[in-house]
Amino acid sequence: MLWFYKMENKYGKYAIPNLTRYLIIGYAIGYALEISAEFGGTIAAGVLSYMTLDVAAILHGQIWRIVSWLLIPPGSPSIFILITLYCYYRIGNMLENTWGTFRYNVFMFSGFIFTLIGAFVLYLILAIMGGNIWGSVPLESLSAMASYMFSTYYVSMSIFLAFAITFPDIQMLFMFVIPIKTKILGGIYVLMMIYQIMQTFRYSGILMGIATSVVIGFSLLNVLVFFIITRKNFRTPSQMKRQKDFQRHVVKMKKLTRHKCAICGRTEETDPDEQFRFCSKCEGNYEYCSKHIYTHAHVKKGQ
Repeated sequence: MLWFYKMENKYGKYAIPNLTRYLIIGYAIGYALEISAEFGGTIAAGVLSYMTLDVAAILHGQIWRIVSWLLIPPGSPSIFILITLYCYYRIGNMLENTWGTFRYNVFMFSGFIFTLIGAFVLYLILAIMGGNIWGSVPLESLSAMASYMFSTYYVSMSIFLAFAITFPDIQMLFMFVIPIKTKILGGIYVLMMIYQIMQTFRYSGILMGIATSVVIGFSLLNVLVFFIITRKNFRTPSQMKRQKDFQRHVVKMKKLTRHKCAICGRTEETDPDEQFRFCSKCEGNYEYCSKHIYTHAHVKKGQ
């Protein structure tokens, strides 16, 4: 982990604080475009179509799609989604406060990068297998259809899974009613995603099953990789409390005086200009101020 510490020390100052807030702001922009498109906004609909993670379009020069897909929000706008996003905002801030801004940035950006890599992997799979399964459908059309599978939904899900691993015993309200520990809730979500992949293979064919596996797998790969690399460096709430107590103890120790007259009790804190000396004739470590260094009674063992 030495390389990670070096990277944090060198680039930590460039980390973006409150990253979850900016992600939520991006969602708000995406929702505004979706609502406008639903009410007949052709311009908004056109803008949305140019924001998806379409690898074929990226290879043809539309490089803004490498970033613009982050504005496509998870799910359609609703009260439930708003509450969910608020929860993601809260747990994202808790993770940032627990891990530190730099590590949270690394976690989030690795999720974005892995999702981008997954899109290119899926494009390669479509190039190899798509023609054999769907015949004359052009690769560009397959890529455009696959691009809608990539969104920030699973990136947001990775935040929750990371939260469940970091705070496994915190209770949350499942369906806003049932209290349940986050580690159990995280396990339920993982099983749901596995079930989704199995159902896609069963009812939509092997290519769609592979596509779903790639989308989910790469979007959540940051959870696996990041925790394997840094698992020894994450702090639980109890560890954070112990660390803060230790830091307070260190601060108190730093405030302790190093010099103190054995007679009058003067210190470098009370008399910054005072000179303190140890007496060579006293048996033991006895220090005196300039007033008592020559006038004190020497200390002998047994006295």
